[in-house]
Amino acid sequence: MTSQPTGDPTHGQARIGSLGGWIALTIFSGFQAYRADFQAVTLGAQTRFENRDWPGVQRAGQERQAIYHSHLDGVSGAIGEVLGNSEFGPALWQATKAAYLRLIGTQYNAELFETFYNSVHRNITSDSAVSDSEMFVTSVFPTPPVEPERPIFNSYATGQSILDLARMVLRDFSFTMPWQNLERDAKNILRTMVDQRAGVLDSEGLRLEILRGVFYRNKGAYLIGRVRYPQDSRERLWPLALPLLLDDSGRLYLDALISDEDGPSVMFSFTRAYFMVHTERPCVLVDFLQTLLPNKKRAELYASIGLHKHGKTVFYRDFLEHLAHSNDPFIIAPGTRGMVMSVFSLPSLQTVFKVIKDEFAAPKSTTARQVREKYHVVKRHDRVGRMADTQEFENLAFPRNRFDPELLSELPTVAASSVTVTDDEVLIRHLYTERLMTPLNLYIETAADSELRDVLDEYGTAIKQLAAANIFPGDMLLKNFGVTRHRRVVFYDYDAICCLTDVNFRALPVARTLEDEMSAEPWLSVAANDVFPEEFRRFLFGRKKIKQLFSEMHGELFDPEYWRNVQQAIIKGQVMDVFPYRREKRFAVAQSSQNRSGGGQ
Repeated sequence: MTSQPTGDPTHGQARIGSLGGWIALTIFSGFQAYRADFQAVTLGAQTRFENRDWPGVQRAGQERQAIYHSHLDGVSGAIGEVLGNSEFGPALWQATKAAYLRLIGTQYNAELFETFYNSVHRNITSDSAVSDSEMFVTSVFPTPPVEPERPIFNSYATGQSILDLARMVLRDFSFTMPWQNLERDAKNILRTMVDQRAGVLDSEGLRLEILRGVFYRNKGAYLIGRVRYPQDSRERLWPLALPLLLDDSGRLYLDALISDEDGPSVMFSFTRAYFMVHTERPCVLVDFLQTLLPNKKRAELYASIGLHKHGKTVFYRDFLEHLAHSNDPFIIAPGTRGMVMSVFSLPSLQTVFKVIKDEFAAPKSTTARQVREKYHVVKRHDRVGRMADTQEFENLAFPRNRFDPELLSELPTVAASSVTVTDDEVLIRHLYTERLMTPLNLYIETAADSELRDVLDEYGTAIKQLAAANIFPGDMLLKNFGVTRHRRVVFYDYDAICCLTDVNFRALPVARTLEDEMSAEPWLSVAANDVFPEEFRRFLFGRKKIKQLFSEMHGELFDPEYWRNVQQAIIKGQVMDVFPYRREKRFAVAQSSQNRSGGGQ
C-alpha cells in the first residue's frame, strides 16, 4: 500500500487534491493486486485439469470469486483509516476521479480499473446518488486506450489440407499430457466439418482462427475459435469449439466438435460456471467471442470469463441506454406470484428484477438474511447449466413513470423496507437481476406433445444434475423452473435450496393402524430435513398425462434409494461430468470407467 499524504488533508483545495491523488493511487494499486491474484488462480487451471483435480477445480472457482471482495474490502478499509469520520464529499470524489483518470489513461484494461473504482465508491458511500462527476457511470474508455500488440488467436490458412490444419491446431497447445490418439481426433475434426459444412472442402481460402487461451471448466478444456471461408463471393464465418477431456489414464482426447450457432451459446450460458481462461486483454477477447455469439450481451460474456463484477457494470450501462431508447413499462413478471420475492420485468430487456418481501407467507419460515445467503451460495457454486446466474444491486433507481400501476402499487406494499417511491423515482435498496425465462408451469400449458415430452425430460435431467452437484432445490414445483430460448430447463428460485447431503431421504412408512390412516393429524414424526420422494409424484404434477410421462422418463426420482445413492457418490468425492453440448454431439471414444452421471447439456 502506498504511503498516505502528510499534513491535515481536510482543509483547502490543495489538501483535497493531495488526498484525492493518494486515494486514486490506493484504488489503482488495489486493482493491480486483485488482478494479479485473479490471474494466478486462472493460470493454475491447466495444472488442475492435467492432474484431474476436480475438487480443486471447484475450490478454485470459489476462491477466484472471493478475491474481488477481499481486495475491495482491503482498499476501502485503508481509505477509511485515513478519512476517519470525516465526510467524503463530492469535491473529494471529483478530485479522486480526476487523479485516477490520469493513472489509468495508459492502461489497456482501463475499463476494468473503472469498475473497481466504482466498487470502492459504492462500498464507501453506498447511500449516495450515482453521479458521473464522481464515478464512471459511463465509461471514459469504451475502447482500450492502448492498442493490442498482436492478435489473441493463432491463424491457420489452407495452404494444405484441412486434415493437416486440424493436426496443427491440436499440436499447437502446450499440454503436458499425451494424446490418446491425435490422428483419430484430427480425422474426426475433418469428418465433422465436412458433415456440417459441405462446402469447406472446395474452399481454398478457408482459414481457422483459434484463441490462444484455453477455456477450462469442470472436467473439460475447450479450444475456441472460428472458421472463415469464401462462399458466393463473400466471406462466411462460423464458430468452432473443440472440447478436450482426459481418459482414465490421463490421456487427452477430443470429445466433440461444436460448430452450429446454438452450441457455443449454450456453452457460454448464464446458467454455467465461469470459465478459467488466461488473457491480458479481456476486451478484445470479448470482441472475438461476440463474432461467434452475436446474440450474447457483452455483460454475459464478461461474466462467463470470470469478470462478473465488470459484467455487472456493463449490464448497468446497457440498462441505462436501453431505458433511454425504449418506452415499455416495468410489469409484474408472468407466472405464479412468489411467497418470498416480488418479481417484475421489463419485457423488452428480457430481464427480471427480484425484490425480497418484508413478510413471507406460510409455510415459508426463512428470513431475508437467509435468502440472501442462498443467493450467495448459488453464486459460488458450480451451476452445472441448471441454475441462473444473478447480479445483486443496492440502491438502484428507476424512473417512476415507467412502472405499470399494478406493480407500483405492489412493491411498496410487500417490500416497504426496500422500496421508496418519490414523485420521480422508484428507489430499491436491494434486488437481484436475472435472465427472463418462460416459467415451466406456463410453458407446458401450451406445449405440443413432442415439446411436452422434451421439456419434462429436461426437467427431470435438471433435477438429477443439480443433485449430482450436491444441490437439492427444496421446492421443486414447476413454477420455480424456467425454459430458456434453447428449450433448456433451469432452476431459478433459491430460497429453499440446501446441500443434498444435508437432506434425510425417507420412505413413507405404512400406517400402523386404521386410526392412524384415518387421522386428520400427522401420526409419524417428521424432522425439518426429512424428505419423502414418493410424495413428489403427488404434488409436482396436477395432470395425469404429465405425471405418467414424467414417471416413464424419471420415475427413479420418486425412490428414496436413488437419492441416497447420489448422496453416497458425493460423499465419496465423485464429481459428475457436465457436458455443455448434446450427447449426440460426442464422438464414439470408448472410455473404460469414466463417471458419466449427469449426461450432456
